[in-house]
Amino acid sequence: MKKTSTVFDENLINKVRAQFGLNVYETKVWLSLLAKGQATIGEIAEISGVPRSRIYDVLESLEKEGFVVAHLGKPMKYMAIKPELVIERLKTKVLKKAEEKAKILNKVKETAEYKQLELLHKQGIKPVQPEEIAVSIKGRLNIYTQLKQIMGNAKKEVVLVTNINALKRKARHLKQVLPKLKKQKVSIVLAASGEPEEKTNISEQLGVKVRKINLDARFCVVDGKEALIITTPFSKQNEDIAIHIKSEFVARALLNLFKNTLKNE
Repeated sequence: MKKTSTVFDENLINKVRAQFGLNVYETKVWLSLLAKGQATIGEIAEISGVPRSRIYDVLESLEKEGFVVAHLGKPMKYMAIKPELVIERLKTKVLKKAEEKAKILNKVKETAEYKQLELLHKQGIKPVQPEEIAVSIKGRLNIYTQLKQIMGNAKKEVVLVTNINALKRKARHLKQVLPKLKKQKVSIVLAASGEPEEKTNISEQLGVKVRKINLDARFCVVDGKEALIITTPFSKQNEDIAIHIKSEFVARALLNLFKNTLKNE
């Protein structure tokens, strides 16, 4: 049986609370059971430092959420669920909630309120010209979402320049839009810096040839009219920031940079 401890590092408690969505008492009880292996109500109270009067409702909550299980008998004992299994259950729960939320958001477009929002946008005091639009986007997931949107609206050509590691991360998102572009006969140009064998693998995965390019930049140009530009360096990709701009001047400048780089290689 594992050696028990009545003291838990405060930093560990706070991190577990945040990562697993538990309160202080729930965290202490779960940690106690992980340390002990299995324990009675009295032992849990002693190890965790949680008042015995609260142990019952805390265990009920943890059992309901899949963190602990009860072993019937006299006295009744509780055992902690393996952290790996808890994480898998929480992931399933989060994905399910996200799917439900997405369905709700899709239905919003069918409401009268949504039509009013569209009308307000179209009847703005001052019409916004496309060349005036420049939007800052923070966060990798938000950038990927915006990238899929502008690529999905392409009519003639999409040029995506990046490095091989960033392209591999985007693969799952690109797979959702590339088949549609191919079907609509949109020209797709993918170029990335990195190892040649990596390019072969990602080309097979995406079904689109990835060209070699020695360019320290990440951007996407659509129809020569708009561009999505990653402004953070490769070394800080966890803090990605991008600019989405509808400007033919900027789009042409990036395309010229791309073509000139290919010529010089």
